[in-house]
Amino acid sequence: MAHIAIVDYGMGNFHSVARALQAAAPEQTIRIARSAGDIQSADRIVFPGQGAMPDCMHTLDASGLREAVLQAARSKPLMGVCVGEQMLFEGSDEGDTPGLGLFQGRVRRFQGPAFERPVADGPSCLSAAPTPPDTAAQPMATGPGPAMRLKVPHMGWNAVTQTRAHPLWHGIAQDTPFYFVHSYYADPADPALIIATSRYGQPFCCGVAADNIFAVQFHPEKSAAPGLRMYRNFARWHP
Repeated sequence: MAHIAIVDYGMGNFHSVARALQAAAPEQTIRIARSAGDIQSADRIVFPGQGAMPDCMHTLDASGLREAVLQAARSKPLMGVCVGEQMLFEGSDEGDTPGLGLFQGRVRRFQGPAFERPVADGPSCLSAAPTPPDTAAQPMATGPGPAMRLKVPHMGWNAVTQTRAHPLWHGIAQDTPFYFVHSYYADPADPALIIATSRYGQPFCCGVAADNIFAVQFHPEKSAAPGLRMYRNFARWHP
């Protein structure tokens, strides 16, 4: 039986990811990985994260799992989720934080005339319960006035545009809504990495893929049936 490990370095919604994977791929063994051995023995890796990227990187280093994650990213199917996607890049504008450097590019904050001026620097990704997509508000910046400006963090359901084909999109329609909670987004140096985009005041990258790595800014585990389908596709993916 195949074995999927969810990396628990202390900063992530690991149990909700585990429940979603168990529902999506009941034929697979789903385990929370808290040691390098747990990661090394797994067939597939899910690398989630939430909160502020400086805290996530610090906690990952303190957990002693950094090198095991890097080794897995070179050899096994790996799926990054939310800050887990951001951490794959060279660094973040959030605290000028170095990342794992698997992908060239930086993580940037939503800012500019379409957005409210920040009172304080919000975290990369928060935990929040989603509203069903058919009742969720879909705010868009439509004018220059302060009342029109979008709040950061971005919280809610947004249509995801698939920019190229990939096995993890199987059975998921173009522009399907997924659930987002974040203040920052990845900005890859190589546009060929981009697998998905969305829009919140501006177009932004919300998914990247290369070789054995697939990573998204949104939360599949909070995105109802399409999110479960994505996890099911990951469980069956053979890059």
